[in-house]
Amino acid sequence: MAILVTGGAGYIGSHTCVELLCAGYDIVLLDNFSNAKADVIHRIEALGGKAFPVYETDILDEPGLTKVFQERDIDAVMHFAGLKAVGDSMRFPLAYYHNNVAGAIALCRVMAKSGCKRMVFSSSATVYCADNPIPYKEDYPTSAANPYGMSKCIVERILQDIAVADGTWAVAILRYFNPIGAHPSGQLGEDPIGIPNNLVPYIAQVAAGRLDYLQIYGDDYNTIDGTGVRDYLHVVDLAIGHLHALEFIGKNKGAHPINLGTGTGYSVLEVLHAFEKACGKTIPYRVASRRSGDLAAYYADPSKAQSLLNWTAQRTLDDMCADMWRYVSSQPHTTPEA
Repeated sequence: MAILVTGGAGYIGSHTCVELLCAGYDIVLLDNFSNAKADVIHRIEALGGKAFPVYETDILDEPGLTKVFQERDIDAVMHFAGLKAVGDSMRFPLAYYHNNVAGAIALCRVMAKSGCKRMVFSSSATVYCADNPIPYKEDYPTSAANPYGMSKCIVERILQDIAVADGTWAVAILRYFNPIGAHPSGQLGEDPIGIPNNLVPYIAQVAAGRLDYLQIYGDDYNTIDGTGVRDYLHVVDLAIGHLHALEFIGKNKGAHPINLGTGTGYSVLEVLHAFEKACGKTIPYRVASRRSGDLAAYYADPSKAQSLLNWTAQRTLDDMCADMWRYVSSQPHTTPEA
């Protein structure tokens, strides 16, 4: 029996594949490689210690998905595949709803026909309403200020409705906060195509000399230093959380929303200074006005993950930044000046 990992060549998917392989699982990787590089497969194999089948298939390709389930004995699915940039979702809402929602529906349909009814779903903290108090708890109201977050809300509801209608389904809905960092080997990490959408990849590219400075949006929030505060989580801790969720749905039916975060918020400047410590250089930045829709602060209440999954984040902000810098500085196109 194998675990199907959709979007397995992406940032979080690839790290989770490594942890699955190291834990002794067999995996089948599915990705359309629209936002991932094919050479990541060799890195996963090297770090995980064994080869695995790869399908270059789009999540919207229902016949292609059916072929995977016909050819492989799939026990459970970890569903990462989807479009994920908040800004892009504002410009291309139809693409986000089509890919993320219709893709999830196609996958669930094929799973049901194949008798595979266990899923770990990659959701997001963006599903929480902006006016919720912090820390965010799983029973708070959900909504979203952008199509990306709303697509996650819709898929969450679909999965919950499926689990109510058919009690044989078991689903862990993992609401990520802000995954950063890289595999400690330096062989696997986040290397986005084009200008990064997220803070730490942006800082890393400035540190590596690929971008001139970091743009900080707002320094007048009611926070420790005026910059926005977020819950940053090491990607390896996040990947390990998926393994705990996989064990959980092996014993528990229904659909279970669960936060994966540290429960600690760090400001933009705190992250910047931690990265300066990791790379040993000053990172230039400029302050711009606030962006519409940005919140001053949010972070997780991780107690449900602790109680249900027996999982807590282990790695510090310094670990996250050091591992990210090790990866970025080891890449040929991002090697810093001597």
